[in-house]
Amino acid sequence: MAWGCALCLALAGGAFLVLLAQLLRWLRADGDLTLLWAEWQGKKPENELRGKVVWVTGASSGIGEELAYQLSKIGALLAISARREDELQRVKKKCLQISNLSEKDILVLRLDLTDRSSHEAATNSVLKHFGKIDVLVNNGGRSQRSLFVDTNLDVYSAIIELNYLGTISLTKHVLNHMIQRKKGKIVTVSSVMGIMGAPLASGYCASKHALQGFFNSLRTELTDYPEISIINICPGPVQSQIIQNVFTENLSKSIENSGDQSHKMPTDRCVRLTLVSTANDLKEAWISDHPYLAVCYLWQYAPTWAWWLMNRMGKRRIQNFKSGVDADASYSRKKK
Repeated sequence: MAWGCALCLALAGGAFLVLLAQLLRWLRADGDLTLLWAEWQGKKPENELRGKVVWVTGASSGIGEELAYQLSKIGALLAISARREDELQRVKKKCLQISNLSEKDILVLRLDLTDRSSHEAATNSVLKHFGKIDVLVNNGGRSQRSLFVDTNLDVYSAIIELNYLGTISLTKHVLNHMIQRKKGKIVTVSSVMGIMGAPLASGYCASKHALQGFFNSLRTELTDYPEISIINICPGPVQSQIIQNVFTENLSKSIENSGDQSHKMPTDRCVRLTLVSTANDLKEAWISDHPYLAVCYLWQYAPTWAWWLMNRMGKRRIQNFKSGVDADASYSRKKK
């Protein structure tokens, strides 16, 4: 009897230590625990993506630009797209400098996601150049910084046209090719705003919620193609130029001062975790520091608490915006 009690106590103590270790790990996490486990024990991007043809949209800056650099170092063959061809040429030049790729291994392809009539021809251009598309990274899009009551409705139309309809239009053409080959990966850079709601970004949140719903539904339509992966990436605040190009109250207005971005996750870390997610075919990955990561968990498992917390965070976010500093600065600044 005493031996049995001792064994139970030992098992309970072991379980407590495991839970404590997981809690401590979570408090220091910059991604969901499934993703961090994949980074530690899973497949490596260097092994899974070398030699693959990867098409990255929105590749002229921010996350897309950094994706091009890390993929080129790995040895992936690249098609890089955005509206600004001169910036794409700059990105290509750097990719060639930091990798062993040759000129023909990187295709610069100007692309406007809102021009849906051009997407079939763009897809055919990539296929003509490389013969296949192994991975499509839907990264192109714009964020938003404006209150709904101050914002013209044509801004919402433009957000949906670019972030949602443009993305699924390009996906449709690439998916037809992947279905013929019966394999491929479609990676979509969504956002933690596709999971939760936040002030100043109602249109952006709507577009990302739409992408989450679409790709989660599409995944269920592809059960006959187990080697076609649908991967949703949900980053939190990341250091990039996205704030400089956000939608505001009207289509002709932009933000003059994007504010200090140093408190946000470094772009290279976000991209590394994105590539880990891609290599391991994770259906959804949350990539963020706290408090946004914590809110993702609350939104998933305790939504009432999440609403309460976001109401408190939201007031400060609006105050920050109106005072001319970065909306997320006051509660996500890291200690130096």
